[in-house]
Amino acid sequence: MKAHTSEHGPHARVGDEIVVGGPSVGQAGRDGEVVGLHHDDGTPPYDVRWSDTGRTTLFFPGPDAHVRHLGTDDSG
Repeated sequence: MKAHTSEHGPHARVGDEIVVGGPSVGQAGRDGEVVGLHHDDGTPPYDVRWSDTGRTTLFFPGPDAHVRHLGTDDSG
């Protein structure tokens, strides 16, 4: 699993995982699955279904968020 960002910010695909750090030290972060894109190039915002609530929201990632590409084999 790799986090993917470019000089213009994160890029995601449907099925990738969004991971957001906790709001303060000792508090859990959250994660969710990208279930929809609003731009063909994979730039934000994303529709994310959160694992803790099951709800889907429109998400604009901040500096504490990163994308994990799941189900890809980057070994060649």
